[in-house]
Amino acid sequence: MSRAYRTVPEPATAEFVVQGSEFIGHVRPVESVDAAETFVDAVREEYADATHNVPAYRVRAGDEETDGHFLREYSSDDGEPSGSAGKPALNVLAQQDLENCAVVVTRYYGGTNLGVGGLVRAYSRAVKEAVEATGIVEERPHERVVITVAYDDSGTVRSILESEGYEFEADYEATVSFDVRVPRAEGEAFRDRIRSATSGRADLA
Repeated sequence: MSRAYRTVPEPATAEFVVQGSEFIGHVRPVESVDAAETFVDAVREEYADATHNVPAYRVRAGDEETDGHFLREYSSDDGEPSGSAGKPALNVLAQQDLENCAVVVTRYYGGTNLGVGGLVRAYSRAVKEAVEATGIVEERPHERVVITVAYDDSGTVRSILESEGYEFEADYEATVSFDVRVPRAEGEAFRDRIRSATSGRADLA
């Protein structure tokens, strides 16, 4: 039931130079394949002048309750010799048992060919150092719960969220909406508590 997994807590980068080629490892936590792809696209856009932007990610997909979760793994060599870049980057994530984690290694070619072995070492190192820069945490799968209430109930809901320490964003319009990040294992109990506290007046999505 919604087992914990290892991931990175926040984005980080690591940079170094090997025989004139500059390598920049970018890592960030992601919660979906779409988020991973968006991150990869953003790095490619920001470093469009680079020789290569090599992506890799491992992301949980599927619903554990219905079909069991499975890992989507992806990597690309982005023009580097086959097997010299994307796979080594992905292997670091796998060896460290990281999930919901995406990386992109940017390379600016420095005029010296590093050979397949040199590339494998450099791309692996870029991911390892970026992960070391941010650290590794144990996470539980989360879901988003959107709670919409009248102003009269908003104080009650907000105090529950703050007492539980859940991350949330509040939007005060004609009604009040709370966009809450809840550990999946606690989702049902949380919904029940909100319904009870508002006598069923809260709209939950």
